[in-house]
Formats: sequence, structure tokens, C-alpha cells
Amino acid sequence: MHSRTLGLSGLEVSAIGLGTMGFSHGYGPGVDEATAIDLMRYAHDLGCTHYDTAEGYADGDNERLVGQALAPIRDQVVIATKFFVDTDPNDYSAAQVARQIRARLDASLTRLGTDHVELYYQHRVSTNIPVEDIAAIMGELIAEGKIGGWGQSQATAEQIRRAHAVTPLTAIQSEYSIMERMFEADVIPTCGELGIGFVPFSPLASGFLSGQITADTTYSGDDVRRVITRFDPDNIRANQALLDLLTAFADEKNASPAQISLAWMLHKYNFVAPIPGSRRKERIAENLGAADLDLTDDEFTRIEAALAAIEIHGNRTDRDIARLRDID
Repeated sequence: MHSRTLGLSGLEVSAIGLGTMGFSHGYGPGVDEATAIDLMRYAHDLGCTHYDTAEGYADGDNERLVGQALAPIRDQVVIATKFFVDTDPNDYSAAQVARQIRARLDASLTRLGTDHVELYYQHRVSTNIPVEDIAAIMGELIAEGKIGGWGQSQATAEQIRRAHAVTPLTAIQSEYSIMERMFEADVIPTCGELGIGFVPFSPLASGFLSGQITADTTYSGDDVRRVITRFDPDNIRANQALLDLLTAFADEKNASPAQISLAWMLHKYNFVAPIPGSRRKERIAENLGAADLDLTDDEFTRIEAALAAIEIHGNRTDRDIARLRDID
């Protein structure tokens, strides 16, 4: 497995990591504990060293699961987790926010069974809290050795610059895939300019880019694909041109559409390290195997040119996902 460096702090991770949320929720019923632990260790056997979780995944149970799985190999892996903090803009106190973050981090470390995490993200940037205040407390936690570095999720270029000026950011984690490229406009270039890593979540567009989804596929429970508009049957049919393109290149390279999708972003930016998730060994092996799939400059240019002629239908938004709470 090739490695990538995130940020000027020099945090080294496998070129492709593992998003662990789906083991617990988000895509229908999760897997049992033993299976999840086996899958995470299997990923490590294949060279994965970067595991991503969050306090909000299954109310902390996902962190516990990750901690159990990685305990025997803790010194060989990078653990990234996330906190969410907000406040009343009319009753704001930087000291109170700092106390809340410290309490949240301590709770995460307890669940993970470790005394530090390599990467600690703000899980969505609050408009009520100055990013400079968050950056300041992150600097304290880094100095204390409780976190190795920090990051933001779904941040704007302006928020990144302001936070980075106080305490340098290690990574930005935001949605990015061959289907969702909005951050190419300014966020990813900003990361490149400032020496910040970029960690795409949903790099396979919630499984769409696997090529296994059809207009007849159905979802249940807390599966986010029930409300993500790219999974509307009409949009699935309308996006067939993209899948045809990926399949054609996959056939050329003796690979899969998912591997082409991941290899494309790895070729495009040397500071990008995606974290696809999966609950099946064959899919984990397929995804991690994309790190060894080298696209030539000519192949990459051809893909980019073909993409420019394809319109993408549907997307994924936090507002849409929030609708899951109101669906039986």
C-alpha cells in the first residue's frame, strides 16, 4: 500500500483508508461486532493504516468498536475521530466551548481505549463559534499530546484560511468524488496551497460508483440512500453515462469502476487520501487495491475530457439526510 502525507505535520497514512461509520449505521442495519472487528483487521492486513470514526456515529458505539478492533495494532494505525460543538450565539463563551470540546475528546478517548488520536476533526463548522477559537483549543490539545493534529469537515476556503492562521490544519474532510466535485473550485486548491491534506468521505458516492446500483434498488431503515437525490430512480438512469465511462476505462485497465474512481482522485492530487467504507471483504480488497492502480497521464486526461461532457444528476446534502428522521 502506498502512503500519503497529510499536512505539514507529516502525518503519514495509507493512500486509501477505511471509513467505519457503515459498520454501525447509515446504510441500513450494521454488522455484528465480531464481523466488524474482523473486517477492520482484514483491511490492516491489506495495508490500511487510516481509520475514520466519530463520536456521533451510533452515539459513540462506533468509536468503541473501532477501539476494540485496533487495540492489538494501535501503534501501527492512525485513528481519526470527530466532535460536534455548537452554542447559542446570544450566550457565547470561548471558555465554555473549550471545556465542552475537552469533555468530548476525553469521552472519545475512553471509548476508543487510547490516550490520544492522531487526527481530531470538527464535524461541521459552526457559524456561531469563531473558527479562531476552535483552532486555539486545538493548538492546546496538540501541545498536550492528546491529539496529533486537527481538521475541519465541509469547511469553506475562508474558514480554512482563518483557522489555519491560528493552528495549522492537518486535513480537511469533506465529500468528494467523481460525482461531487464542488470543492475543486477553491477548497482543494486552498489545501494544496497551504500544505493541508484532503480526506474525501463518500469517495464512491455512497456506493453509486461501484456500478452495482440500479433504478430498482431499494433501501430501508436509516440508509441515507433513501434521501440522497442521486439515488432517485430517474437520476440513476440519467447518470448511466458516467457509469458507462467508468466501465469502459475499467475494462481497459482490468479493474472495476470503483477502482477507476479512486485512482482518478489519487492521480489528480498527491495530498488526497480517500476513506471509502464497506462491510464486505471483497469490496474492502477492491477499494484498497485501487492504490496500486496507476493511471497514465494520457488516461487521466482522457477521463477528465470525457467527464467534462457529462452532466451529473442529484447530489448528497446534510439537509436531505436530516429528512431520514421524519421517514418511517
